[in-house]
Amino acid sequence: MSANAATPLTRPTDRLRRRKAVNRGMELIAWVAAAVAVGILVLLVQSVAHLGASEFNLNLFTKAQVGYDPTVPQGLSNAFIGTLVIVGVATAMALPFGILVAIYVNEFAPRAIKNIVSLGLDVLNGIPAIVIAIFVFGLLVLRHGQSGLAGSFALAILMLPLVARSTIEVLALVPNSLREASLGLGVARWRTTLGIVLPQTIGGVLTGATLAVARIAGETAPLLFCSSLVPNGVSWNPLHALQSVPLAIFELSESPYPQDHARAWSAALVLILFILFASLGARWLATRSKRKIGRAGR
Repeated sequence: MSANAATPLTRPTDRLRRRKAVNRGMELIAWVAAAVAVGILVLLVQSVAHLGASEFNLNLFTKAQVGYDPTVPQGLSNAFIGTLVIVGVATAMALPFGILVAIYVNEFAPRAIKNIVSLGLDVLNGIPAIVIAIFVFGLLVLRHGQSGLAGSFALAILMLPLVARSTIEVLALVPNSLREASLGLGVARWRTTLGIVLPQTIGGVLTGATLAVARIAGETAPLLFCSSLVPNGVSWNPLHALQSVPLAIFELSESPYPQDHARAWSAALVLILFILFASLGARWLATRSKRKIGRAGR
């Protein structure tokens, strides 16, 4: 037998070395991919901040958009207020309905209905925003005209599956021992759900709502169909068409004046910063909710 022949003891060692080499290679690829993703985000934020720096001032938040006149100091206060109203009304529509859907699916629905509703939420979450915009346009705008309320309804449809799915996932994390203890004391099922289970998931519900708000804050298509014929000046009435940040960016990008382009980049920077802080807040709420549920299960 040759002295260089592999023995049964050396073959596993060689296999282990190969596995370690492959593992290091995959870790390196993952690190490179993560670095590329973060680098793209940094480059995007830096570019937007550089292009919009000239118009990122107090006027942006205190003065309204009054048309395409480079001689008049302008801002986007009407767009910020319109976005606040539209997104606020959409959240008021989607949040309670999404929570109720999640409670029914996770706590009361039979398995067959649960699967059907879950599939419906997934399909609704995948429908493009432009399709939702056309649907709401035919349902509301053709009959009643454009309004912030119609735009809010379209955005609420986009929010609904996000809120419902995130709430379902959080409800599933609540230990069954809490439900069994409450039911064992003779408490009704609905009171157990509302008084014992749901309070444990407040952080997770707020996380889903925060992510959903960040998701719809930059949607343009629904507002282009439902709330784009807006007058000059500031308005808080959702029954009228309201200006919004995504729509203002779209309109200013078509202006021939560089000042308007810079203002559009400034509005985009505000939108990015809002999404950034909303995402950070959602992560903090998610961590806090997991800790709370973990303590309740001990």
